[in-house]
Amino acid sequence: MKLRGYVHAMGTKRLLEAILISVFLLFFYGPLMNIMMIAFADNYNYVENPGFLPKIFSLTWWKFVLSQNNLVSSIGLSFFVATVVTIGSLCICLPAAYAFARINFPLKPFFQFSFLFANAFPRMGLYVSIAIIFYKLNLMGTFIGVFFIHLLGTLMYMTWIPAGAFRSVHAHQEEAARDVGATPFQTFRHITLPLAAPGILVACVFTFLQSMEEAQGTLLVGVPNYKTIPVVMYGIIYDYPSTAGAVFAVILVMPTIILLTIFRKFAGADAMAAGFKIK
Repeated sequence: MKLRGYVHAMGTKRLLEAILISVFLLFFYGPLMNIMMIAFADNYNYVENPGFLPKIFSLTWWKFVLSQNNLVSSIGLSFFVATVVTIGSLCICLPAAYAFARINFPLKPFFQFSFLFANAFPRMGLYVSIAIIFYKLNLMGTFIGVFFIHLLGTLMYMTWIPAGAFRSVHAHQEEAARDVGATPFQTFRHITLPLAAPGILVACVFTFLQSMEEAQGTLLVGVPNYKTIPVVMYGIIYDYPSTAGAVFAVILVMPTIILLTIFRKFAGADAMAAGFKIK
């Protein structure tokens, strides 16, 4: 009887696990599959076609989107801005991340927590306030203005995650290098930086993707001189059916999937958890 009860309990547990996993997969992959379906539909209108699947699949809207004159320029601009922002954020935030990991100073948790403030408030309200300052400084419609707007959303990734990576490097490894005559710079270059590189790489990936997906700030500060993929996608969604917007959404999500697939062994839960610890 005890064995039968144990088998029944295990069966119930596995059934619940299967249900929870199915719900998670539906919640996580459902919207993505819906976007893919709409992107390859000839026409999708739920009022006229109440069925789940479109009646006709085609590449009509792909041809339309890819024929837009500003598409190639917006793709190139998005990659260029994301690359510059990643490099700039790396140069600006990496010293701060190292200081958070290695130096004890007053109000250290507060200053590290302050890098979350840009993500703690509604973005549009924050961007409007920044736009007023940018207008006075003549940064509206400039690349520098777009750079700083994108940089604002990447501070959290490029400080918290590398700080956790530097913290995971044991101090005795650095001390051993110093004992054999290495200078502080040599110790950092040959010991600390290589060991912390996976966490820094994770931060760079998330910074790049955050910049690629930034839309509201670029729309407010960069337009009309600088239109990235998300900004152009907004215009397509407003002026054309949802199928065209879905095509742009698929184009925009491709870099995310490719980068996370390439760096999946670095962008794991351990690296993220290590980066979001305050000591």
